[in-house]
Amino acid sequence: MPLYHKLGDFPQKRHTQFEKPNGGFYYEQLFGTEGFHGHSSLSYHVHRPTQVKEILKSYSVEPKIAIGKNIKSLLFKGFELKPENDFLDSRKPMLVNKDCIIGLAAPKESLRNYFYKNADADEMLFIHKGKGKLRTMLGNIPFEYGDYLIIPRGIIYQIEFETEENRLFYVESYSPFYTPKRYKNQSGQHLEHSPFCERDFILPNELETHDEKGDFLIKIKKEGMIHEVVYATHPFDVVGWDGYNFPYGFSIHNFEPITGRVHQPPPVHQTFETATFVVCSFCPRLYDYHPKAIPAPYNHSNIDSDEVLYYVDGDFMSRNNIEQGHITLHPKGIPHGPAPGAMERSIGHKETQELAVMVDTFRPLMVTEEAMGLDDGQYYKSWTE
Repeated sequence: MPLYHKLGDFPQKRHTQFEKPNGGFYYEQLFGTEGFHGHSSLSYHVHRPTQVKEILKSYSVEPKIAIGKNIKSLLFKGFELKPENDFLDSRKPMLVNKDCIIGLAAPKESLRNYFYKNADADEMLFIHKGKGKLRTMLGNIPFEYGDYLIIPRGIIYQIEFETEENRLFYVESYSPFYTPKRYKNQSGQHLEHSPFCERDFILPNELETHDEKGDFLIKIKKEGMIHEVVYATHPFDVVGWDGYNFPYGFSIHNFEPITGRVHQPPPVHQTFETATFVVCSFCPRLYDYHPKAIPAPYNHSNIDSDEVLYYVDGDFMSRNNIEQGHITLHPKGIPHGPAPGAMERSIGHKETQELAVMVDTFRPLMVTEEAMGLDDGQYYKSWTE
């Protein structure tokens, strides 16, 4: 995160004594990335954040692969995913490689009976349906339809829904999420041509500080396993923190589309990047204004990446028979483009109301058994006339 942020109380100088009002000391914790080189925050805890009382059990949540080496374009009907009560149980991986897990979730209930931490991956949760609050050790973030939530690895969190119908598209990344380098100057400030700026980020607020001892269950995901660990104190016992490594939100509705006289390539929609994939936001926008412009995208070959599109809302003009919650996979090795008739149909149109999230991975994706259960079975033939 390119912003410095702070909440609560902390000493003026790092790594110095911070006394409690009634005696004793608060406990400092460095929450850092890439060893001691990447973004970090310093948090101050009522209790030592190291007190493990018990490890109850460990079990595998590794995705089950249906297609390991794929050449077929696929369409998954995401809203056919059956809702489940528990937040973690509801998360179903659809597409995976060595760099990321792309999945869907339809949790009916809030995560309040335990805490969760992903020790391996940064998480991006996109809120398609639902409203509530992300509660974390570094503060809370309200969310609603259209919000991205970026949760760095190691953050302990719970998620509270005000709604029963909740639909999430998520990505777990083994490298951190950043905003694109070309949008920023050498100091990290977003430039004037960036499609969003610092004002658009939803930063943590409402820092919860719980001074509680007892048995607090944290489910920790690590190396394809969930480890159930009991801590001796409440994980949300931070009295203050500052730094650059923290969860934040960003609404897709605050992305300002970049348009031109002729059709613009997908990188103009880029919202986040990692070392191994990019995330783009396709938002309502004016079409190209050259008198001979073709608004529909041109055919293009997937030579270096697999393309995943998650359809959120509106009429996605380049495809036929696309509905909310659908996911399409266009694998590397074969070209793809508009559906038959879409190019001709787009000519003369002035704007689009489409809303979609795209993930382009630089390594091929494997398809899970969960995904194949939502497969329409025909999409790869949809370009034939």
